[in-house]
Amino acid sequence: MTRFGAYLLLAAVGFVSPAQALSLADCTRVTHVSHGGQADHVDLGEGRVMWRNWWSQEGSSTDMVIADCAPGQVLTFRTAEENMNTRPAFDRTDDAMGIVARHETGSRVFATLGRIASDLQRIARDITVTTVLQENCACAALYPQMRDEKEQFRLESL
Repeated sequence: MTRFGAYLLLAAVGFVSPAQALSLADCTRVTHVSHGGQADHVDLGEGRVMWRNWWSQEGSSTDMVIADCAPGQVLTFRTAEENMNTRPAFDRTDDAMGIVARHETGSRVFATLGRIASDLQRIARDITVTTVLQENCACAALYPQMRDEKEQFRLESL
């Protein structure tokens, strides 16, 4: 499976919504003056979105983020890293995306963020599941009706 081949797999099984691509395009942006940002946003369906956070200054990293829009739960995990600290370099993006694709092609009842996080334990690093009080860009673009009491997302430029 290619680096982001799992995205194509998710699209093939109907989780990516091409009609929403224009709205998600606004979410692809630099968030840290030329060396960090967010990209590759996808709609996983049923109020769940995913994107890639990237960093590249004197080292590089790739973190994947899956957000469940209604409850505000967010799963973040590192799939690649080089020269970021004393840990050895690694790139397990393909393996991690395969795990995500396997969960997302099954029943959402069983594809909880906690279960995905558990399956990523031997593949990814820095795995966290948190609940946020602020809406993210992809949820704002695709599922604004799920905002509830969360602070509304506002796109800001650098």
